[in-house]
Amino acid sequence: MEWEVVIGLETHTQLKTNTKIFSGASIKYGAEPNTQACEVSLALPGVLPVLNKEAVQCAIKFGLAINAHIAPRSVFARKNYFYPDLPKGYQISQFELPVVGKGAVTIQVPAVGKNAAYEKVVNITRAHLEEDAGKSVHDLKNNGAVEGMSGIDLNRAGTPLLEIVTEPDMRSAAEAVAYAKKLHELVQWIGICDGNMQEGSFRCDVNVSVRPKGTEKLGTRREIKNLNSFKFMQQAIEYETRWQIETLEDGGSIQQSTVLFNPDTGETRAMRSKEEANDYRYFPDPDLLPLVITEADKARVQADMPELPEAMKARFEAQYALSSYDANAITTSRDLANYFVAVVDAGADAKQAANWVMGSLAAKLNAADMSINDSPINAQQFAQLLKRVGDNTISNNAAKQVFEAMWNAEGEVDGIIEAKGLKQESDTGAIEAIVDEVLAANPAMVEEFKAGKEKAFNALVGQAMKASKGKANPAQVNEILKIKLST
Repeated sequence: MEWEVVIGLETHTQLKTNTKIFSGASIKYGAEPNTQACEVSLALPGVLPVLNKEAVQCAIKFGLAINAHIAPRSVFARKNYFYPDLPKGYQISQFELPVVGKGAVTIQVPAVGKNAAYEKVVNITRAHLEEDAGKSVHDLKNNGAVEGMSGIDLNRAGTPLLEIVTEPDMRSAAEAVAYAKKLHELVQWIGICDGNMQEGSFRCDVNVSVRPKGTEKLGTRREIKNLNSFKFMQQAIEYETRWQIETLEDGGSIQQSTVLFNPDTGETRAMRSKEEANDYRYFPDPDLLPLVITEADKARVQADMPELPEAMKARFEAQYALSSYDANAITTSRDLANYFVAVVDAGADAKQAANWVMGSLAAKLNAADMSINDSPINAQQFAQLLKRVGDNTISNNAAKQVFEAMWNAEGEVDGIIEAKGLKQESDTGAIEAIVDEVLAANPAMVEEFKAGKEKAFNALVGQAMKASKGKANPAQVNEILKIKLST
């Protein structure tokens, strides 16, 4: 039997605010345990939650970015469950009336094996505001507690989240990862989340089920919780898919449950049976009024929205004559796109800038695990390097040496070119003299070329470049050689 995997994602996006969603307590990462646990997060008697306006604006931004319905009236609810890191006994969330309704995200799925790259639309079901819970800390050591004991850190309790839920639209781990990466880029692009997965700012729960290919009925799903790495997401989905198929083919059944992924073993394991909505006994929070968003509210947020990736990609193709591939690569990050624009504005050729930014510079940044904002070569310096290639002062090979020197903070472009003697020889007379010497010293190659062997021409070019110690302008060498060999 041929099987089909069905995948949906729930992503908890920590919103980029200074304070918690229902209080003025700080959400700064890395504080001492329980120093940011406030009275509101703990639901102490007599305190009332007050909604953070900035969190609401972040939700509106996201809704606008995915062309979603933004509810004019949404309601907060109490999601009831009992767990040590939830001292109130309930989480304030949204259920029946979320702030953001249906929308869509277009993803680019990369080529895998024999399958070509393709584009796909992933539908968003909803995005709702909620507060985060605290955190259980296990195996405490060297902090005054008994070794092996567990503790509760409530610093995260009340941290503002936007939970973004998709339809079960994805059919492979590659599609799920492509969607997660696109969403990760988008929430950073519009400035509502810092995207730091290691700190828990962007966490994905993945619902996976399988069904016989060609059938419409969905299989029983298992939810893989709290994946904070695209690599682990890929591995977890692939393992879970194989496990479910093997279980069904062996005559077993799938029980709806919540599972955890162990990156050390590459396996998922069941943690608990999966709760349904009615298990949480949702009811409207009596302490919070309905959230009302007017057209004027949306217009104010819209006025502060940056140009979105798809619009910028289309503009780059039209304005700079970039290919769709190059424009898509440049607009994967707002900071990267801004850097590229700054390089072009400083006088560099757009196509050349795209090639270098996505080539040599991206490779260096990836190897050093650095962002474009941390690049030791600023946009103006990079443009100067590319202009020296464009005006034939240096060759592409020499430019790579200059780039390395700039990366290592050895100076400015022109100073490095001078110090290393990399200036390209473009004097026609000097190059012609070198070519004459090469032709005189290699009569056999000349005869081979005249006999129709094109490789001999490349060999002669190589000899000329070697004789010039790599400084001759390659285009001029080619042109002069062709003229002399044709006579």
